[in-house]
Amino acid sequence: MIEPRETQFAKTVDGVNIAYEVSGTGPVDLLLVAPGGSHLELSWEVPALARVFRRLSSFSRLIRYDIRGSGLSDPLSLSEQPSLEESVKEMVAVLDAVGSERAAVVANNVGGLYAIFFAASYPNRVSALVLDGCYARLARAPDYPWGYPSELLEEAVARAAQRVGVGDQGLMYQAPHAMRDHPEFAAQWQRYTRWAGSPASTRARAEMVVFADVRPVLASIQAATLVLYRSDDPWIQKAHAVYLAEHIPDAKLVELPGEDNLMFVGDTDAVVAEIEEFLTGARHAPETDRVLATVLFTDIVSSTDHAAELGDQKWRDRLDAHDRAVRRQLERFRGHEVNTSGDGFLATFDGPGRAIECACAIRDAVKGLGIETRVGVHTGEIELRGQDVAGLAVHIGARVAAAAGPSEVLVSGAVPPLVVGSGIEFEDRGEHKLKGVPGTWRLYAVAG
Repeated sequence: MIEPRETQFAKTVDGVNIAYEVSGTGPVDLLLVAPGGSHLELSWEVPALARVFRRLSSFSRLIRYDIRGSGLSDPLSLSEQPSLEESVKEMVAVLDAVGSERAAVVANNVGGLYAIFFAASYPNRVSALVLDGCYARLARAPDYPWGYPSELLEEAVARAAQRVGVGDQGLMYQAPHAMRDHPEFAAQWQRYTRWAGSPASTRARAEMVVFADVRPVLASIQAATLVLYRSDDPWIQKAHAVYLAEHIPDAKLVELPGEDNLMFVGDTDAVVAEIEEFLTGARHAPETDRVLATVLFTDIVSSTDHAAELGDQKWRDRLDAHDRAVRRQLERFRGHEVNTSGDGFLATFDGPGRAIECACAIRDAVKGLGIETRVGVHTGEIELRGQDVAGLAVHIGARVAAAAGPSEVLVSGAVPPLVVGSGIEFEDRGEHKLKGVPGTWRLYAVAG
Protein backbone atom coordinates (compact mmCIF):
# COMPACT_ATOMS: atom_id res chain seq x y z
CA MET A 1 0.00 0.00 0.00
CA ILE A 2 1.28 3.45 -0.92
CA GLU A 3 1.33 5.84 2.02
CA PRO A 4 2.69 9.38 2.38
CA ARG A 5 6.12 10.20 3.63
CA GLU A 6 6.53 12.51 6.60
CA THR A 7 5.33 16.08 6.13
CA GLN A 8 8.23 18.43 5.46
CA PHE A 9 8.61 22.16 4.84
CA ALA A 10 10.00 24.15 1.94
CA LYS A 11 10.89 27.83 2.26
CA THR A 12 10.05 30.34 -0.46
CA VAL A 13 12.39 33.15 -1.48
CA ASP A 14 10.28 35.38 0.77
CA GLY A 15 10.86 33.12 3.78
CA VAL A 16 7.39 31.55 3.85
CA ASN A 17 7.16 27.95 5.11
CA ILE A 18 5.17 25.67 2.81
CA ALA A 19 4.24 22.16 3.99
CA TYR A 20 4.64 19.34 1.47
CA GLU A 21 4.77 15.57 1.26
CA VAL A 22 5.74 12.95 -1.31
CA SER A 23 4.21 9.52 -1.91
CA GLY A 24 4.88 6.92 -4.58
CA THR A 25 8.01 6.20 -6.57
CA GLY A 26 6.73 6.24 -10.15
CA PRO A 27 8.78 7.55 -13.06
CA VAL A 28 6.74 10.77 -13.38
CA ASP A 29 6.98 13.65 -10.93
CA LEU A 30 3.39 14.83 -10.43
CA LEU A 31 2.66 18.07 -8.57
CA LEU A 32 -0.98 18.10 -7.47
CA VAL A 33 -2.56 21.52 -6.95
CA ALA A 34 -5.50 21.24 -4.57
CA PRO A 35 -8.93 22.74 -5.33
CA GLY A 36 -8.62 25.46 -2.68
CA GLY A 37 -7.40 24.91 0.86
CA SER A 38 -6.00 21.58 1.99
CA HIS A 39 -4.47 19.80 4.98
CA LEU A 40 -1.82 17.26 4.00
CA GLU A 41 -2.21 14.94 6.96
CA LEU A 42 -5.96 15.11 7.55
CA SER A 43 -6.68 14.58 3.86
CA TRP A 44 -5.57 10.96 4.21
CA GLU A 45 -8.40 10.48 6.72
CA VAL A 46 -11.02 11.29 4.07
CA PRO A 47 -11.34 7.99 2.15
CA ALA A 48 -12.42 9.61 -1.13
CA LEU A 49 -9.33 11.83 -1.15
CA ALA A 50 -6.96 9.10 -0.01
CA ARG A 51 -8.12 6.78 -2.78
CA VAL A 52 -7.29 9.34 -5.48
CA PHE A 53 -3.89 10.01 -3.90
CA ARG A 54 -3.09 6.29 -3.92
CA ARG A 55 -4.17 5.92 -7.52
CA LEU A 56 -2.00 8.84 -8.62
CA SER A 57 0.89 7.52 -6.52
CA SER A 58 0.67 4.16 -8.28
CA PHE A 59 2.22 5.60 -11.45
CA SER A 60 4.00 8.74 -10.21
CA ARG A 61 6.01 10.37 -7.51
CA LEU A 62 3.10 12.36 -6.13
CA ILE A 63 4.03 15.74 -4.67
CA ARG A 64 1.37 17.55 -2.64
CA TYR A 65 1.52 20.80 -0.70
CA ASP A 66 -0.64 23.12 1.36
CA ILE A 67 -0.89 26.58 -0.17
CA ARG A 68 -0.02 29.39 2.20
CA GLY A 69 -2.92 30.06 4.52
CA SER A 70 -4.15 26.46 4.58
CA GLY A 71 -3.30 23.27 6.41
CA LEU A 72 0.21 23.13 7.85
CA SER A 73 1.73 25.99 5.83
CA ASP A 74 2.27 29.49 7.21
CA PRO A 75 -0.98 31.41 7.75
CA LEU A 76 -2.34 34.47 5.99
CA SER A 77 -3.84 37.43 7.81
CA LEU A 78 -7.04 39.10 6.68
CA SER A 79 -5.04 42.14 5.55
CA GLU A 80 -2.81 40.09 3.24
CA GLN A 81 -3.88 39.70 -0.38
CA PRO A 82 -1.84 36.93 -2.03
CA SER A 83 -1.20 37.22 -5.75
CA LEU A 84 -0.82 34.49 -8.34
CA GLU A 85 2.82 35.47 -8.73
CA GLU A 86 3.45 34.94 -5.01
CA SER A 87 1.50 31.70 -5.05
CA VAL A 88 3.57 30.09 -7.81
CA LYS A 89 6.70 30.82 -5.78
CA GLU A 90 5.35 28.22 -3.38
CA MET A 91 5.26 25.67 -6.19
CA VAL A 92 8.84 26.48 -7.17
CA ALA A 93 9.99 26.13 -3.56
CA VAL A 94 8.32 22.72 -3.20
CA LEU A 95 9.78 21.34 -6.45
CA ASP A 96 13.22 22.60 -5.44
CA ALA A 97 12.87 20.97 -2.02
CA VAL A 98 12.06 17.54 -3.50
CA GLY A 99 14.75 17.83 -6.16
CA SER A 100 12.37 17.89 -9.11
CA GLU A 101 13.59 19.79 -12.15
CA ARG A 102 10.42 19.18 -14.20
CA ALA A 103 7.05 17.90 -13.09
CA ALA A 104 3.63 17.23 -14.54
CA VAL A 105 1.23 19.67 -12.90
CA VAL A 106 -2.31 18.42 -12.22
CA ALA A 107 -4.93 20.86 -10.96
CA ASN A 108 -8.63 20.79 -10.12
CA ASN A 109 -11.13 23.64 -9.85
CA VAL A 110 -9.53 26.90 -8.58
CA GLY A 111 -6.15 25.13 -8.48
CA GLY A 112 -6.11 25.58 -12.24
CA LEU A 113 -5.36 29.30 -11.82
CA TYR A 114 -2.08 28.54 -10.05
CA ALA A 115 -1.21 25.73 -12.44
CA ILE A 116 -1.85 27.85 -15.55
CA PHE A 117 0.18 30.80 -14.27
CA PHE A 118 2.99 28.47 -13.17
CA ALA A 119 3.13 26.67 -16.53
CA ALA A 120 3.25 29.99 -18.39
CA SER A 121 5.83 31.55 -16.06
CA TYR A 122 8.15 28.55 -15.65
CA PRO A 123 7.89 26.52 -18.88
CA ASN A 124 11.19 24.76 -18.17
CA ARG A 125 9.75 23.31 -14.91
CA VAL A 126 6.55 21.83 -16.38
CA SER A 127 6.62 18.59 -18.37
CA ALA A 128 2.83 18.40 -18.80
CA LEU A 129 -0.29 20.19 -17.61
CA VAL A 130 -3.64 18.64 -16.66
CA LEU A 131 -6.60 20.92 -15.92
CA ASP A 132 -9.61 19.12 -14.49
CA GLY A 133 -12.78 21.17 -14.08
CA CYS A 134 -10.78 24.41 -14.26
CA TYR A 135 -11.38 27.89 -15.63
CA ALA A 136 -9.40 30.88 -16.91
CA ARG A 137 -11.83 33.40 -15.51
CA LEU A 138 -14.92 33.04 -13.33
CA ALA A 139 -16.51 36.48 -13.68
CA ARG A 140 -18.73 37.28 -16.63
CA ALA A 141 -17.44 39.71 -19.27
CA PRO A 142 -18.63 40.84 -22.72
CA ASP A 143 -16.15 38.44 -24.32
CA TYR A 144 -16.73 35.78 -21.63
CA PRO A 145 -20.52 35.50 -21.38
CA TRP A 146 -20.63 32.10 -19.63
CA GLY A 147 -19.01 33.51 -16.47
CA TYR A 148 -20.93 34.47 -13.33
CA PRO A 149 -22.29 37.97 -12.60
CA SER A 150 -19.85 40.07 -10.56
CA GLU A 151 -22.43 40.89 -7.89
CA LEU A 152 -23.00 37.18 -7.28
CA LEU A 153 -19.27 36.59 -6.92
CA GLU A 154 -18.82 39.58 -4.63
CA GLU A 155 -21.50 38.17 -2.35
CA ALA A 156 -19.71 34.80 -2.34
CA VAL A 157 -16.43 36.45 -1.37
CA ALA A 158 -18.11 38.39 1.44
CA ARG A 159 -19.51 35.13 2.85
CA ALA A 160 -16.27 33.14 2.44
CA ALA A 161 -14.96 33.62 5.97
CA GLN A 162 -18.29 32.64 7.55
CA ARG A 163 -18.58 29.41 5.54
CA VAL A 164 -15.38 27.71 6.76
CA GLY A 165 -16.38 24.28 8.08
CA VAL A 166 -20.11 25.00 8.08
CA GLY A 167 -23.01 24.21 5.78
CA ASP A 168 -22.26 22.24 2.64
CA GLN A 169 -18.99 24.08 1.87
CA GLY A 170 -20.12 24.64 -1.71
CA LEU A 171 -20.73 20.94 -2.36
CA MET A 172 -24.17 21.61 -3.86
CA TYR A 173 -22.33 23.31 -6.71
CA GLN A 174 -18.99 21.50 -6.81
CA ALA A 175 -20.17 17.97 -6.00
CA PRO A 176 -23.97 17.73 -6.31
CA HIS A 177 -23.94 13.97 -6.85
CA ALA A 178 -21.84 13.40 -3.73
CA MET A 179 -23.94 15.88 -1.76
CA ARG A 180 -27.13 14.10 -2.79
CA ASP A 181 -26.15 10.44 -2.63
CA HIS A 182 -23.15 10.27 -0.28
CA PRO A 183 -23.95 12.17 2.92
CA GLU A 184 -21.01 10.52 4.66
CA PHE A 185 -18.63 12.29 2.26
CA ALA A 186 -20.38 15.61 2.80
CA ALA A 187 -19.88 15.28 6.55
CA GLN A 188 -16.23 14.31 6.11
CA TRP A 189 -15.65 17.21 3.70
CA GLN A 190 -17.16 19.68 6.15
CA ARG A 191 -14.84 18.55 8.92
CA TYR A 192 -11.85 18.52 6.57
CA THR A 193 -12.42 22.05 5.29
CA ARG A 194 -12.77 23.29 8.86
CA TRP A 195 -9.15 22.29 9.43
CA ALA A 196 -7.89 23.18 5.96
CA GLY A 197 -8.11 26.94 6.33
CA SER A 198 -8.96 29.63 8.87
CA PRO A 199 -11.70 32.20 8.16
CA ALA A 200 -9.10 34.95 7.70
CA SER A 201 -7.00 32.92 5.26
CA THR A 202 -10.06 31.76 3.33
CA ARG A 203 -11.35 35.30 2.96
CA ALA A 204 -7.91 36.53 1.85
CA ARG A 205 -7.69 33.89 -0.90
CA ALA A 206 -11.30 34.07 -1.99
CA GLU A 207 -11.14 37.41 -3.79
CA MET A 208 -8.12 36.36 -5.82
CA VAL A 209 -9.46 33.01 -7.02
CA VAL A 210 -12.90 34.47 -7.77
CA PHE A 211 -11.76 37.53 -9.74
CA ALA A 212 -8.45 36.33 -11.21
CA ASP A 213 -8.15 36.26 -15.00
CA VAL A 214 -5.37 34.16 -16.55
CA ARG A 215 -6.57 34.42 -20.13
CA PRO A 216 -3.62 36.65 -21.17
CA VAL A 217 -1.06 33.90 -20.37
CA LEU A 218 -2.79 30.88 -21.96
CA ALA A 219 -0.97 31.26 -25.28
CA SER A 220 2.39 31.21 -23.47
CA ILE A 221 1.93 27.66 -22.16
CA GLN A 222 4.40 25.32 -23.87
CA ALA A 223 3.70 22.07 -22.02
CA ALA A 224 1.45 19.36 -23.46
CA THR A 225 -1.95 20.06 -21.92
CA LEU A 226 -4.98 17.92 -21.14
CA VAL A 227 -8.28 19.67 -20.33
CA LEU A 228 -10.91 17.52 -18.60
CA TYR A 229 -14.48 18.37 -17.72
CA ARG A 230 -17.63 16.56 -16.57
CA SER A 231 -20.51 16.72 -19.03
CA ASP A 232 -23.13 17.90 -16.52
CA ASP A 233 -20.94 19.98 -14.19
CA PRO A 234 -23.23 22.87 -13.13
CA TRP A 235 -20.39 24.89 -11.58
CA ILE A 236 -17.57 25.01 -14.14
CA GLN A 237 -19.49 24.28 -17.30
CA LYS A 238 -18.32 23.02 -20.67
CA ALA A 239 -17.72 26.51 -22.09
CA HIS A 240 -14.91 27.13 -19.58
CA ALA A 241 -13.14 23.93 -20.63
CA VAL A 242 -13.61 24.62 -24.32
CA TYR A 243 -12.14 28.11 -23.90
CA LEU A 244 -9.05 26.69 -22.20
CA ALA A 245 -8.56 24.04 -24.89
CA GLU A 246 -8.97 26.57 -27.70
CA HIS A 247 -6.49 29.08 -26.26
CA ILE A 248 -3.76 26.77 -24.94
CA PRO A 249 -1.61 25.64 -27.90
CA ASP A 250 -2.41 22.05 -28.99
CA ALA A 251 -4.40 21.28 -25.84
CA LYS A 252 -6.43 18.06 -25.75
CA LEU A 253 -10.06 18.32 -24.61
CA VAL A 254 -11.79 15.31 -23.02
CA GLU A 255 -15.38 15.13 -21.78
CA LEU A 256 -16.21 12.67 -19.00
CA PRO A 257 -19.68 11.73 -17.74
CA GLY A 258 -20.86 13.10 -14.42
CA GLU A 259 -21.90 16.26 -12.63
CA ASP A 260 -19.27 16.61 -9.88
CA ASN A 261 -16.48 19.13 -10.27
CA LEU A 262 -14.27 17.91 -7.42
CA MET A 263 -11.89 15.27 -8.76
CA PHE A 264 -12.28 13.21 -5.57
CA VAL A 265 -15.91 12.22 -6.11
CA GLY A 266 -18.00 10.70 -8.87
CA ASP A 267 -16.22 8.41 -11.33
CA THR A 268 -12.71 9.13 -10.07
CA ASP A 269 -11.33 6.06 -11.84
CA ALA A 270 -12.20 7.62 -15.20
CA VAL A 271 -10.48 10.89 -14.25
CA VAL A 272 -7.32 9.19 -13.01
CA ALA A 273 -7.23 6.86 -16.02
CA GLU A 274 -7.21 9.84 -18.39
CA ILE A 275 -4.43 11.49 -16.40
CA GLU A 276 -2.37 8.30 -16.27
CA GLU A 277 -2.66 7.67 -20.00
CA PHE A 278 -1.81 11.29 -20.84
CA LEU A 279 1.29 11.26 -18.64
CA THR A 280 2.55 7.70 -19.18
CA GLY A 281 0.95 6.48 -22.41
CA ALA A 282 -0.93 3.67 -20.66
CA ARG A 283 -3.77 3.20 -18.22
CA HIS A 284 -4.31 0.48 -15.65
CA ALA A 285 -7.48 -0.55 -13.86
CA PRO A 286 -7.44 0.08 -10.11
CA GLU A 287 -6.69 -2.99 -8.04
CA THR A 288 -9.66 -4.11 -5.96
CA ASP A 289 -10.43 -7.15 -3.84
CA ARG A 290 -14.03 -8.26 -3.41
CA VAL A 291 -15.03 -10.06 -0.22
CA LEU A 292 -18.22 -10.94 1.61
CA ALA A 293 -18.58 -8.82 4.74
CA THR A 294 -21.08 -7.19 7.04
CA VAL A 295 -21.08 -3.41 7.12
CA LEU A 296 -22.28 -1.39 10.10
CA PHE A 297 -23.16 2.30 9.96
CA THR A 298 -23.87 4.45 13.01
CA ASP A 299 -25.20 7.99 13.06
CA ILE A 300 -25.94 10.36 15.94
CA VAL A 301 -29.54 11.51 16.13
CA SER A 302 -30.07 15.32 16.15
CA SER A 303 -26.35 16.12 16.38
CA THR A 304 -26.91 19.69 15.18
CA ASP A 305 -29.46 20.31 17.94
CA HIS A 306 -27.04 18.92 20.53
CA ALA A 307 -24.27 21.19 19.28
CA ALA A 308 -26.52 24.25 19.45
CA GLU A 309 -27.68 23.36 22.96
CA LEU A 310 -24.29 22.52 24.46
CA GLY A 311 -21.98 24.86 22.55
CA ASP A 312 -18.98 23.89 20.46
CA GLN A 313 -16.53 22.90 23.21
CA LYS A 314 -18.97 20.85 25.32
CA TRP A 315 -20.30 19.13 22.22
CA ARG A 316 -16.77 18.34 21.07
CA ASP A 317 -16.08 16.77 24.48
CA ARG A 318 -19.30 14.77 24.19
CA LEU A 319 -18.34 13.61 20.68
CA ASP A 320 -14.92 12.51 21.91
CA ALA A 321 -16.59 10.43 24.63
CA HIS A 322 -18.96 9.00 22.01
CA ASP A 323 -16.06 8.02 19.77
CA ARG A 324 -14.25 6.30 22.64
CA ALA A 325 -17.39 4.35 23.55
CA VAL A 326 -17.95 3.21 19.97
CA ARG A 327 -14.33 2.13 19.54
CA ARG A 328 -14.45 0.12 22.77
CA GLN A 329 -17.38 -1.86 21.42
CA LEU A 330 -15.77 -2.31 18.01
CA GLU A 331 -12.70 -3.75 19.71
CA ARG A 332 -14.83 -5.92 21.97
CA PHE A 333 -16.72 -7.48 19.05
CA ARG A 334 -13.72 -7.58 16.69
CA GLY A 335 -15.09 -5.03 14.23
CA HIS A 336 -12.82 -3.12 11.87
CA GLU A 337 -13.24 0.65 11.86
CA VAL A 338 -13.14 1.93 8.28
CA ASN A 339 -13.78 5.62 8.84
CA THR A 340 -15.73 8.15 10.86
CA SER A 341 -17.63 11.16 9.58
CA GLY A 342 -17.64 13.02 12.89
CA ASP A 343 -21.27 12.06 13.63
CA GLY A 344 -20.97 8.34 13.03
CA PHE A 345 -18.85 5.34 12.12
CA LEU A 346 -18.50 2.84 9.30
CA ALA A 347 -17.14 -0.55 10.36
CA THR A 348 -16.95 -4.03 8.88
CA PHE A 349 -17.33 -7.47 10.44
CA ASP A 350 -16.70 -10.99 9.22
CA GLY A 351 -20.16 -12.06 10.35
CA PRO A 352 -23.58 -10.43 10.89
CA GLY A 353 -24.14 -11.87 14.38
CA ARG A 354 -21.24 -9.99 15.95
CA ALA A 355 -22.14 -6.87 13.98
CA ILE A 356 -25.68 -6.90 15.46
CA GLU A 357 -24.39 -7.52 18.98
CA CYS A 358 -21.91 -4.67 18.54
CA ALA A 359 -24.63 -2.38 17.20
CA CYS A 360 -26.81 -3.00 20.25
CA ALA A 361 -23.84 -2.50 22.58
CA ILE A 362 -23.00 0.82 20.91
CA ARG A 363 -26.63 1.94 21.16
CA ASP A 364 -26.71 1.18 24.88
CA ALA A 365 -23.25 2.60 25.64
CA VAL A 366 -23.86 6.03 24.13
CA LYS A 367 -27.26 6.38 25.78
CA GLY A 368 -25.36 6.97 29.01
CA LEU A 369 -23.83 10.03 27.39
CA GLY A 370 -27.21 11.50 26.52
CA ILE A 371 -26.78 10.49 22.87
CA GLU A 372 -29.07 8.40 20.71
CA THR A 373 -27.85 6.66 17.58
CA ARG A 374 -29.43 5.04 14.58
CA VAL A 375 -27.61 1.96 13.28
CA GLY A 376 -27.81 0.10 9.98
CA VAL A 377 -26.43 -3.38 9.22
CA HIS A 378 -26.16 -5.14 5.86
CA THR A 379 -24.27 -8.17 4.57
CA GLY A 380 -23.00 -8.31 1.00
CA GLU A 381 -19.97 -8.26 -1.24
CA ILE A 382 -17.72 -5.22 -0.80
CA GLU A 383 -14.62 -3.93 -2.56
CA LEU A 384 -11.47 -3.45 -0.53
CA ARG A 385 -9.56 -0.39 -1.74
CA GLY A 386 -6.61 0.07 0.55
CA GLN A 387 -8.03 1.14 3.91
CA ASP A 388 -11.36 2.03 2.32
CA VAL A 389 -14.35 -0.08 1.27
CA ALA A 390 -16.76 0.49 -1.60
CA GLY A 391 -19.47 -1.17 -3.61
CA LEU A 392 -23.25 -1.42 -3.59
CA ALA A 393 -23.28 -3.24 -0.24
CA VAL A 394 -21.70 -0.21 1.43
CA HIS A 395 -24.27 2.08 -0.16
CA ILE A 396 -27.11 -0.18 1.01
CA GLY A 397 -25.74 -0.21 4.56
CA ALA A 398 -25.71 3.60 4.65
CA ARG A 399 -29.30 3.76 3.38
CA VAL A 400 -30.48 1.20 5.95
CA ALA A 401 -28.95 3.31 8.74
CA ALA A 402 -30.65 6.43 7.37
CA ALA A 403 -34.01 4.64 7.60
CA ALA A 404 -33.55 3.67 11.26
CA GLY A 405 -35.27 5.51 14.07
CA PRO A 406 -33.63 6.85 17.27
CA SER A 407 -31.92 4.07 19.23
CA GLU A 408 -32.99 1.56 16.56
CA VAL A 409 -30.79 -1.11 15.01
CA LEU A 410 -32.13 -1.77 11.53
CA VAL A 411 -30.92 -4.56 9.23
CA SER A 412 -31.53 -5.40 5.59
CA GLY A 413 -33.48 -8.47 4.54
CA ALA A 414 -30.19 -10.19 3.70
CA VAL A 415 -29.25 -10.43 7.39
CA PRO A 416 -31.94 -12.45 9.30
CA PRO A 417 -31.48 -15.70 7.31
CA LEU A 418 -27.75 -15.58 8.13
CA VAL A 419 -28.27 -15.52 11.92
CA VAL A 420 -30.94 -18.21 12.27
CA GLY A 421 -30.37 -20.05 15.54
CA SER A 422 -28.44 -17.19 17.13
CA GLY A 423 -31.31 -16.13 19.37
CA ILE A 424 -31.48 -12.68 17.77
CA GLU A 425 -35.08 -11.67 17.13
CA PHE A 426 -36.38 -9.18 14.58
CA GLU A 427 -39.45 -7.06 13.98
CA ASP A 428 -40.58 -6.67 10.37
CA ARG A 429 -40.49 -3.04 9.22
CA GLY A 430 -41.89 -3.71 5.76
CA GLU A 431 -40.71 -2.88 2.25
CA HIS A 432 -38.65 0.27 1.66
CA LYS A 433 -37.22 2.13 -1.30
CA LEU A 434 -33.57 2.86 -0.61
CA LYS A 435 -32.37 5.97 -2.42
CA GLY A 436 -30.02 5.09 -5.26
CA VAL A 437 -30.59 1.32 -4.82
CA PRO A 438 -32.66 -0.65 -7.36
CA GLY A 439 -35.90 -2.31 -6.28
CA THR A 440 -37.46 -2.45 -2.82
CA TRP A 441 -35.84 -3.84 0.32
CA ARG A 442 -37.49 -5.42 3.33
CA LEU A 443 -36.03 -4.09 6.54
CA TYR A 444 -36.07 -5.54 10.05
CA ALA A 445 -35.47 -3.96 13.46
CA VAL A 446 -33.51 -5.88 16.05
CA ALA A 447 -35.92 -6.62 18.93
CA GLY A 448 -34.90 -5.83 22.47
